[in-house]
Amino acid sequence: MLKLWGRKNSSNVKKVMWTCAELGVPYERIDIGGPFGGLNTDEYKAMNPMQLIPVIDDDGYVLWESNAIIRYLSAKHPHDPFAPSDVKIRGHADRWMEFQSTTLGPALGPAFVQIVRFKPEDRDMKMIATNIEKVAGLWQHVDRQLGQTKWLAGDNFTMGDVPLGILIYTWDQLKLEDVGLAQHREKLPNLWRWYEQLQAMKNYRDIVMIGLT
Repeated sequence: MLKLWGRKNSSNVKKVMWTCAELGVPYERIDIGGPFGGLNTDEYKAMNPMQLIPVIDDDGYVLWESNAIIRYLSAKHPHDPFAPSDVKIRGHADRWMEFQSTTLGPALGPAFVQIVRFKPEDRDMKMIATNIEKVAGLWQHVDRQLGQTKWLAGDNFTMGDVPLGILIYTWDQLKLEDVGLAQHREKLPNLWRWYEQLQAMKNYRDIVMIGLT
């Protein structure tokens, strides 16, 4: 059975759990990271020298980086339309996965950490304000796409919806009002329609909507 290392409230671990649920892949999850510790052990570093979660072990095949894991599982357990067989649709899905990992995620991450894990007196408010404003602008690009298609890659829910599907929940739940930036969380019509579609999915409710890390 597939083994998955990572605590269940981690955004990146949620990606893998959600993907497994959509593909019908059984797995054993091992708590590690955050309050569970264990990332700096020699055993774990041998699997992932970055000392981050998640990591999977699929019958001896070890892989880290959450989006790479999504692609691997989707290739091993092909299930159209989640893992699109049409290469152009798959290209669209890949694009939005990359947008999450290279653009929106890096903009949201530092502000998220400061708001959720830092005491108010220790926060870098200038950085938080700059990044949250940037994230708000990036969501507008997603909204424009969703004004043309029902899901990010087209007519169907695909693996391309997973990474940003995790982040829209984070964006919705992040306590921007605590840092005086709630005005940036504009409920863009197409984006929020997509978010409502996600919330209607049982796997999304059970796996993603369980609180922030």
